[in-house]
Amino acid sequence: MSTQLEALPYRHVLTLPTEPSAVRIARETAEQALVEWRIGLRHPTVDPALLILGELVTNSVRHAASLSPQVTVIYAASPDCLAIAVHDRHPYQPPLYGAVTGAAGGGLATVMELVLALGGTAVVRADADGRGKSIWITLPL
Repeated sequence: MSTQLEALPYRHVLTLPTEPSAVRIARETAEQALVEWRIGLRHPTVDPALLILGELVTNSVRHAASLSPQVTVIYAASPDCLAIAVHDRHPYQPPLYGAVTGAAGGGLATVMELVLALGGTAVVRADADGRGKSIWITLPL
């Protein structure tokens, strides 16, 4: 699995208002991108990846909208790797790996269970100014 995200040949960026409709639009856009990139929607990683994407965008809508009027989704792929990032301008950086065993994990616990079951990785990256973050998920294809 490629770990150099900049080297992934396929990339799409989508910025949406941080409101409930963003979840549906982000998933639909992901499906369109995957088809364009010739990654079949029946690939065993696709459904979990779409669930992960939906959970991450939902978290931004629920928890970041007051400070972040927009959420940005980055989709990237290669023949052996799929990466998804969700960015908002809320400074809180959730502990991803603690979400698996923590009682307060909620949607992040589901995200991390799927990521780990698929052999993927997850990382939170703070913005340079500390006022926002991106959650990057990388999954093998």
